[in-house]
Amino acid sequence: MQFITSRLAALDRLKKFIEGDISNYNSKRNFDYGVNNRRNVSCLSPYITHRLITEYETTKLVLLKHPFQKVDKFIQEIFWRVYWKGWLEMRPSVWTDFIEDINMIEEDEKYIKAINGETEIECFNDWVNELKNFNYLHNHTRMLFASIWIFTLGLPWQKGAEFFMKHLYDGDAASNTLSWRWVAGLQTRGKHYVAQAWNINKFTNNRYKNMQLNESALPIIDKREYKIKPIKINKSDALNKALILFENDLCIETLNLKNYSEIFCILLSNKKRKIQIDDKVLNYKKKLIEDQVIRHKKIKLIDEKLLEEKLVSVKSFDVIYPSVGENLSYLKNLRKNNDLNLNYITREGDEYCWQFSTKGYFNFKSHIPKIFQKLKLSI
Repeated sequence: MQFITSRLAALDRLKKFIEGDISNYNSKRNFDYGVNNRRNVSCLSPYITHRLITEYETTKLVLLKHPFQKVDKFIQEIFWRVYWKGWLEMRPSVWTDFIEDINMIEEDEKYIKAINGETEIECFNDWVNELKNFNYLHNHTRMLFASIWIFTLGLPWQKGAEFFMKHLYDGDAASNTLSWRWVAGLQTRGKHYVAQAWNINKFTNNRYKNMQLNESALPIIDKREYKIKPIKINKSDALNKALILFENDLCIETLNLKNYSEIFCILLSNKKRKIQIDDKVLNYKKKLIEDQVIRHKKIKLIDEKLLEEKLVSVKSFDVIYPSVGENLSYLKNLRKNNDLNLNYITREGDEYCWQFSTKGYFNFKSHIPKIFQKLKLSI
């Protein structure tokens, strides 16, 4: 399994999936046949996470070829990502508390054995090695992994979410953090996901048997409550001459780049990250940016050191809004320590969709037809 690093190749892979294997997605998507057989899923998440291709253009291309009723599960999975982002935008303290929790938790021997794949659970050990070697796990397997981590191994969900973010090519602050909370029983309070041996056996094509799991675990309890806050994003119609974007929102095809004399794409080093990510993941992000640099000559790849040197002479930037997570946390800290004027540019699709993230996904899903109409995603 090899992941590509260019937008054109990502679009080509999307089109091939639309023309072929998407027809089996609804019935086969939950099966993990192993790293050598991923035809039942799209494996597009690394490109969508970094918005090499966006959720909205992905949906539009799918619906140009197939009626919604035939591809509804795939479209819903795409919009889970949008929903999670909106949910976190309205409750940003979930992210900051998660980061603070990580720093408070001791990494004991049990944790070390888990991240080294040295437990007594064969499937879990295999998944640890798969994650480290390929920087990807099947979506259903991620739920099973998280459940075993939390309920059988008795490890903090926060450290599991951190472990995923360290190694996944498609690690996303919202989707990753909130999915782990959901498995633990915190996202929908009292509703948790408990992995069962028969389920793992069935959906791994009978690869794993005789597992000893805690199948009667109770949900995790956290007394902290996160009330909805209005999304406040500082933005203006008056554009600046310099534009900043980050590696988690690289699609600039809809922007008028003529407005900008300078465009900087920033890849944060581990020195500035709250979660230290694997070198392979950093390098993957760098290659994605380099593809955009080649295709858009105005873009320059820089790190935080070069940006902070630039702040001596430039105090006003437009910024493609990076959403709650590592990059926004960095910007907030940068703005606090410098006299900066940051004008955020948001996507129409995000702003429209996020308003429906106040409750659970079932409520969000009911608005998908309205979203299609508003964003002109279907015929």
